[in-house]
Amino acid sequence: MRHARRTARRITRLAAVGGLLCGSLLVTRAIANEPGASGPPVPVGERLVAQLGAARTAGSWLGADGRTVVAVTDVGAAADVRRAGARAEVVRHSMRDLRSAAATLRAAPRVSGTAWSMDYGSNEVVVRADSTVSAGDWSRLAGVARTIGASVRMERTRGTFTTRVDGASPIFASGGRCSAGFDVTDGKAAFLLTAGHCGPVGTTWFARPGDATALGTTVSGTFPGNDFSLVRYDDGVPRAQNDVVAIGGGRGVRITGAADPVVGQRVFRSGSTTGLHSGRVTGLNATVNYPEGTVTGLVQTTVCAEPGDSGGPLFADGLALGLTSGGNGNCDAGGTTFFQPVGAAMTALGVRLTGTSGDDDAEAGAGSGQARPGGDVAPSAPPAGSEAGAPGEGGTGTGVGTGTGVGTGTNMGGATDTGNGTASGTGTGADTGPVAAISRVVNTRSVGPGLLVIGGSLIALVAARSMRSSRRGRGAW
Repeated sequence: MRHARRTARRITRLAAVGGLLCGSLLVTRAIANEPGASGPPVPVGERLVAQLGAARTAGSWLGADGRTVVAVTDVGAAADVRRAGARAEVVRHSMRDLRSAAATLRAAPRVSGTAWSMDYGSNEVVVRADSTVSAGDWSRLAGVARTIGASVRMERTRGTFTTRVDGASPIFASGGRCSAGFDVTDGKAAFLLTAGHCGPVGTTWFARPGDATALGTTVSGTFPGNDFSLVRYDDGVPRAQNDVVAIGGGRGVRITGAADPVVGQRVFRSGSTTGLHSGRVTGLNATVNYPEGTVTGLVQTTVCAEPGDSGGPLFADGLALGLTSGGNGNCDAGGTTFFQPVGAAMTALGVRLTGTSGDDDAEAGAGSGQARPGGDVAPSAPPAGSEAGAPGEGGTGTGVGTGTGVGTGTNMGGATDTGNGTASGTGTGADTGPVAAISRVVNTRSVGPGLLVIGGSLIALVAARSMRSSRRGRGAW
């Protein structure tokens, strides 16, 4: 009998130890497999294009159903794309062909009022000319397109391609008004990122017209060529709610990071002239010949914008995407707007979004986002039916917690309300407390089984120990 009890006790201990080892392995694998452990995953379209190469692909985009589509030039590449779970579309022109066409257009005599970008869906480089382009210039540009061949399509467009100076929260200078973009830092000082055409180095900016105290001064920037500039805050720190993009009416959307846009993606733009508007990304690496000069590497969208919106933020899913550069049309008739990619701008300037990984300034606040000059706008959720989300495209979610509630998810990326209780926004709601912070790093559904095994094993060890102590107390063991 005593031998049988010892055997049972040993088996229990061995099983508990084995359970601890297995549970620990499950937890470790769950954490290691999470995207947050090694940075965001590369989109499947981008990954496939890189793997197959520019001679066998011609870009990728999001289809109307949200599924990734990859343009390929042969059936072998199409099979590889399908095996990866994406949809393949066999096209005539490769990315190498499209890039060659764009290079030829750039080498031709510059024509102000023209722009071109790669249209992955039609497998063409689309050249657009606004109303200021003369018949002679149009004819000469059309001749260049004919020498390139069928990979180029020419279009006339309404209005004129202009920058949008004159914005999210407005910032003012003697030369006009622009919009605040995103708060950034180099790890030592606080800056505001906005459009380069808003003002040259040395421009002094104010939060309101007539303010005696300056908001900051432009210390670096590029325009034309690129379209971004860096404004150093005079007091060295960003304004309150620096992780929130103002969308008008006292409302805001929290920004949690930065990313590159994808063709077909639904995006949102905020500006002090026209407020919040949405549209789709229709092209990447666009070139625009503004009257002031040529800017390349832009994001082309169907979002509208007007003078004063320049420098304002482009975002989606709570991620910073770009800065408003220029375009044509208006928010009554619609038009095309181009954006400076925010990632390229931050890399060139050696800065990062305030509050993101590596930020040593604890007072800057968690998250990243648009500067809020004056700090007097309390962000809240967009009203139902607003341009923040069309019916059937996102729904409403809630974020519940002490302090700031944040809803992050599809489309808007999360509307915020600085009051207590709930904040409603488009997409799926999410807290910003410790539980949410952990869930962004660890998938609790994957870790759960491992934790259960560990817990059960610990209980078994405690039970075996208790049984042994009890027996010793009675002198039976």
